[in-house]
Amino acid sequence: MSRKLTPEAERALAEAQARREEQEKLEAELEAQRQKETGGPKAVEPTRFGDWERKGIAYDF
Repeated sequence: MSRKLTPEAERALAEAQARREEQEKLEAELEAQRQKETGGPKAVEPTRFGDWERKGIAYDF
């Protein structure tokens, strides 16, 4: 049992969808321009309790 949306509500939903798509496009462009990390870990960031670990040695910043 769904209610019929008013024309204003449908227009608002369409505008919100357009803004969402525009934002996602912008975020994808920014991610493509972002510089990649060099010299960092090859897998998931190895953070442990605020420390960094590499080859079993923990570094505290």
